[in-house]
Amino acid sequence: MLQGYTIAFDLDGTLVDTAPDLVRATNEIMDILGLAHVDVADMRKIVGRGARVSVERAAAISNRQIDDEEMARLLPIFLETYRKGIAISSRAYEGAREAMIALKEMGAKLVICTNKPTHLAQLVLQELELLDYFHGVYGPESTPKTKPDPLHLITAIEGCGGDVARAILIGDSENDVLAAQNASVPVIVTSFGYTMTKAPDLGADAFFDHYDELLELVIAVLKLNH
Repeated sequence: MLQGYTIAFDLDGTLVDTAPDLVRATNEIMDILGLAHVDVADMRKIVGRGARVSVERAAAISNRQIDDEEMARLLPIFLETYRKGIAISSRAYEGAREAMIALKEMGAKLVICTNKPTHLAQLVLQELELLDYFHGVYGPESTPKTKPDPLHLITAIEGCGGDVARAILIGDSENDVLAAQNASVPVIVTSFGYTMTKAPDLGADAFFDHYDELLELVIAVLKLNH
């Protein structure tokens, strides 16, 4: 039923709860700056636009701004600290693996479209034994513009041999919804992702509370018959 369709997934807050390990790396930087630590709840609100923005937002909680020169020094430390323990506490959301298996069995092609650096996205997926489910991983290096720009999503879909007219995005944030809408691609969001806006208010075509709902939602949103 899903033969010929491409399903793009965001990563952080959509497929994998990465916040616990991102907190560890972020707080390494907060220690260097002499700032208060952020907690996991904070992290889930500030993740989504890449490592630089996450560090900036974490510092902003303590009313601290980071200039370009300082960020150039701190960002490699953040990325290396994160890489070393990328899957200590990160986990795929309950039911996500089973949902991907079901989607693939229906003939869908799966791809990752994320603002996380590609090598880190690949590493966390590999560590959690999820990488083999996907035809490709498209991080910020793979496209001139990243989400919310639609070019990122279009690049991911077409990069794995998919057709934008036969695709859907699974995400968790405003970035995902905007990218999908501007690419004229349907979008479904999680209700448990990394955003301060509640799922019903994001403007997606549908949202779900648990991955066991996803297959039926994909079929409904794409208006496919059983």
